[in-house]
Amino acid sequence: MKRSVALFTLILAACSFTDKSDPAIWSAAKLYREAKEALDSGGYEQAIKHYETLEARFPYGRYSQQAQLEIAYAYYKQNEPALAVAATERFVKLHPNHLNVDYAYYLKGLVYFNEDLGLLGRLSNQDRTERDPKAVRESFDAFKDLVQRFPESKYTPDARSRMRYLVNALAFHEVHVARYYMKRGAYVAAANRAQYALKNYPQAPAQEEALLIMVRAYDALDMPELRNDAERILRKNFPDSAHLKSTLSELRR
Repeated sequence: MKRSVALFTLILAACSFTDKSDPAIWSAAKLYREAKEALDSGGYEQAIKHYETLEARFPYGRYSQQAQLEIAYAYYKQNEPALAVAATERFVKLHPNHLNVDYAYYLKGLVYFNEDLGLLGRLSNQDRTERDPKAVRESFDAFKDLVQRFPESKYTPDARSRMRYLVNALAFHEVHVARYYMKRGAYVAAANRAQYALKNYPQAPAQEEALLIMVRAYDALDMPELRNDAERILRKNFPDSAHLKSTLSELRR
């Protein structure tokens, strides 16, 4: 009897040791718990490994669903934006009615919003408005999906705020391009980009400079009617514009 008890105790000890050291035999609950602890403590690579093991061994159930969502956040924090976006899109496709699907939309927008500049951008302190606006548009679209689908979501107020910022960034990008064309004497292209900014981002602060560029471009093209129209709109919307006075003074020299 004593020998049986001792053997049983030894087996339990061995199982306990193996359970602690080998994720391959952990339960779904333990895998998730270990992954979440790693995630919360900043061990993103370890968290990803546990989430992947969890989904591979237990592809169904609430732990697997939550793992599919949280691994997207782990990829995001691990600076793997492409994998993070793919994970959010996969979650939305698989679980469109999940209680936390609004977070997947929000996280997708956040990933694009904070997409890294890259080494060249960091070294040159490149402004967001001077870069390819693809990520900005992707971020805006993701936040827009969230706001439209889940207007009462707790993430919606922040998404709306970020959307306003992104609209301004897109407008300033167009103005930056128009400014570039002006410097090179491509006045038609400059006027067109400025007009695009006015039409598509009517509430953005960049409107003032867009109108100024149009005044300058149409003046250089000797198109007085269009020039005067741009000046009239500029005076109406920005009557105290210091840039307007400077521009008109320069053009009349």
